[in-house]
Amino acid sequence: MFELGFEGINRSTRHKSGIAVRFPRMLRIRSDKPLHEADTLQTLEGLLEGRAAS
Repeated sequence: MFELGFEGINRSTRHKSGIAVRFPRMLRIRSDKPLHEADTLQTLEGLLEGRAAS
C-alpha cells in the first residue's frame, strides 16, 4: 500500500471512478498500515462534498 498526495480533487466524466486528482504523487510506501485501513472512493467523495468521510 502507498500514500497518495495530490493538489486538488474534482469530479470527472472521463475516469471510471468519477473522480480526478490534480498532480497526484506517491508520497511513501505504507508497510505500517494494513489494507483494511486504506481509504476508499467514499472518502474521496466526502472530500468533494467539503467534509471528511469516516
